[in-house]
Amino acid sequence: MLRDLPSVNELLDHSLLRELIVEHGRASVLEWVRSAVALRRDELIDRQQIDRQPGGNAAERVSRDELRDQIAEAVARLAEKSEWQQIGNVINATGVVLHTGLGRAPLSAAAKQALLDCAAACNCEVDVETGERRYRGYQVESALRSLTGAESSLVVNNNAAATLLTLQALCAGREVVISRGELIEIGGSFRLPEIFELSGAKLREVGTTNRTTLADYERAINDDTAAIMVVHPSNYRVVGFAGKPEPSELFALARDREILSIDDIGSGALFDVARAGLPAEPTFQNSVAAGADVTLGSGDKLLGGPQCGIVVGRSEVVSRVRSHPLARAVRVDKLTLAALGATLASYVRDVAETEVPTLTMLGVSADELSRRAQSVLDEIGVVDGLRIEVREATAQVGGGSLPAVELPTSVLALRHDAFSADEVARQLRVGRIRVFGRIQSDEVLLDLRSVLPEDTSRLALAVRLLAKVP
Repeated sequence: MLRDLPSVNELLDHSLLRELIVEHGRASVLEWVRSAVALRRDELIDRQQIDRQPGGNAAERVSRDELRDQIAEAVARLAEKSEWQQIGNVINATGVVLHTGLGRAPLSAAAKQALLDCAAACNCEVDVETGERRYRGYQVESALRSLTGAESSLVVNNNAAATLLTLQALCAGREVVISRGELIEIGGSFRLPEIFELSGAKLREVGTTNRTTLADYERAINDDTAAIMVVHPSNYRVVGFAGKPEPSELFALARDREILSIDDIGSGALFDVARAGLPAEPTFQNSVAAGADVTLGSGDKLLGGPQCGIVVGRSEVVSRVRSHPLARAVRVDKLTLAALGATLASYVRDVAETEVPTLTMLGVSADELSRRAQSVLDEIGVVDGLRIEVREATAQVGGGSLPAVELPTSVLALRHDAFSADEVARQLRVGRIRVFGRIQSDEVLLDLRSVLPEDTSRLALAVRLLAKVP
């Protein structure tokens, strides 16, 4: 049987594989062919070993043409799986609004248009009026100055980079005073003490996990101190017997002692989420008004823009950060700047609540979500073997933001007569319209809180397509 295995060239000449070569390219198909042939060879060897054992049944011989067809079909399946893994659009029905695995904040219509507008040549590092070269990110500086009250700004590829760059540019070789209760860890093995070590700044811990006083900071400051750093614990909360100074007190102390104050606000809010009935989060503008020399935050969390790290603060301080050699290594590309600029424009025009999807999803009412869920259910209709109910549930903000908040929501609970919840969830993920839900009590829940309003009809179609699953 091993001698009957077709050669790679024979397989590449198969009609099915010729079509795949046109669609995916010869190099990709060649890799899949080699994988499929190796897998089939191993299967045949295993079968022969079983046949040689006492009582083993002789395997039925398969013709060379049949083997060729079977391997070609296996290659087609590998091609299909490869398509599933390509980055592309999915519907986030997990109930986690800022789902890190699904790209966090969905971009506004204006931000998406800005990406298209800048896909070709654009004024990335040039002044349109003078024709002279300028630093990357100058295009959003006016908006950030207007929105935050800061003198200057810098945009890098994420807030972890902003933290590392700021510490290295401003504090390398000197101490930075920080509360033990703020030595955070973020998903993806970002640990603040390790960032300090990498930056060359010396970590000076004060206080305890649950309580730190102003006097703790005062005692820690010495001739080797470069800054006081405040870090917002975005993805956890310390409750009960806990306390720490207000940021404004620490910034005033830093000014009195003639050292810098660095404020990492985490989720990067420009909007007071308390207006949407959520717990208050620190904002860029509040940090600047409180007196921070430099403020750091994310662009793709509560701000609702693309992934980036935003640095705002006093001109002299931000200039030192911008001129550091590491700044070039963590700079953003033109597409990020374009999407950020369009997102910030919504805030400048005071229409972010209606134009930035993250804010609209966080602010939508439970009644509206119930109506949407019922509308999707009506659009799905009857699907053979599938039972669907609309239920009330709770959703999460996600992205390390507002960890204690549970958002009221409505879900579609799916249960299939023939398939397990795991299989139904898999079929939704790999379908023509890729949908990510969550599994609970052997049901697949599709949560409307994290589904964009324009995706509700596509969500209904994705569920209807389950009827075509063999």
